[in-house]
Amino acid sequence: MTNTFKLLGVASTFMVLATSCNSSPSTDGQNAGADSTLAPVETNAPNSDYQPAFAGQTRIGGVKTATDYGVTVLTEALESPWGIAALPDGRFLITEKAGTMRIVAPDGALGEAITGLPKVNADGQGGLLGVTIDPGFESNRMVYWTFSDNTSNGTVTAVGKGKLSADERTMENVQVIYRASPAYDGRLHYGSRILFDGTGNIILSTGERSDLETRPQAQDLKSGLGKVIRITKDGSPAPGNPFEGRADARPEIYSYGHRNVQGLAIHPETGDLWEAEFGPRGGDEINRIVAGKNYGWPTITYGIEYSGKKIGDSIQQREGMEQPVYYYDPSISPSGITFYAGNAIPEWQNNLFVASLSGTHIARLVIEDNKVVGEERLLADQGQRFRAIIEGVDGALYAITDGGRLYRIGKK
Repeated sequence: MTNTFKLLGVASTFMVLATSCNSSPSTDGQNAGADSTLAPVETNAPNSDYQPAFAGQTRIGGVKTATDYGVTVLTEALESPWGIAALPDGRFLITEKAGTMRIVAPDGALGEAITGLPKVNADGQGGLLGVTIDPGFESNRMVYWTFSDNTSNGTVTAVGKGKLSADERTMENVQVIYRASPAYDGRLHYGSRILFDGTGNIILSTGERSDLETRPQAQDLKSGLGKVIRITKDGSPAPGNPFEGRADARPEIYSYGHRNVQGLAIHPETGDLWEAEFGPRGGDEINRIVAGKNYGWPTITYGIEYSGKKIGDSIQQREGMEQPVYYYDPSISPSGITFYAGNAIPEWQNNLFVASLSGTHIARLVIEDNKVVGEERLLADQGQRFRAIIEGVDGALYAITDGGRLYRIGKK
């Protein structure tokens, strides 16, 4: 009784209502704010004097949501939540960095920690990371997740799967189906999000493990580091992958040249895969992923070293390497991302929402013809490191923060 009353109090205390702008809502749900004359939301000086490859690649004009929407903190009792998946009945499956997974009700009530999960290495940026459910979850109850796994040679980003028991207390028949080798004795840049594509195969992301000695592996097609990976439910390379049949490449690789991808999402209309990845000091990227393409890290980048030094040859463009759709300098530290496909706020349809850690906000990106045409910052007054964001079955957005909060963002 006490805990329930406390959670209701939290939700009430942190209720915030977004204000309306003077413009009217979009009628087509996709072009809201596209012609906005608002100033770019980023006002701080960039870390470098690098120039974008095309107009609108960074610091696009601002937009503002016209629809009144409410923001509610459902709970702040989570312990460093990292991944979140929407269950068919409206509840959420949430991973916590230290290695626990639990179900959270729409009112914020927390379930007990689910047992049976493999041990994780939670040092540094490791832990229990991304999570998704099988497209057939209602009948097979299968769950898939990524985590930092200990090996004899160091740690790797790994994929586990298991069946959620009928009483929802444990994971049954747990297996580790994929490890992104080689292992490395480090604590940083594991990635890692995980989702299902439209063919029923799994897509996951890995980091290049951060250090100077591992960075080049993002360009190495024989390494699982710094990649977007596509596998089957049993962990085998998915059929139709771009490097299938090549002796000089791993068949599970879908794209390469990535630094540390913590955001993956599929566009609800086009079916395209999009990602968000951390740059170093500046150079955070939003990319549309095309199978087999090279996204450049560490050869090209719009970022610099944390020390202020240039990276590599200090170039931003090279033939055969993809440009980001959008980049940030200074960094906002983009983590989880999601496209909005709901009907409750039509002007948000097909917009990309980006959970920002160091930026302490949620970025709303209006996208037209695969270009960013407007940007808005949501919940910037909350002072939270936003780790992940998804759309719930009720058409609202739900976001988790490193500080342990679960937010609901929906029409007022």
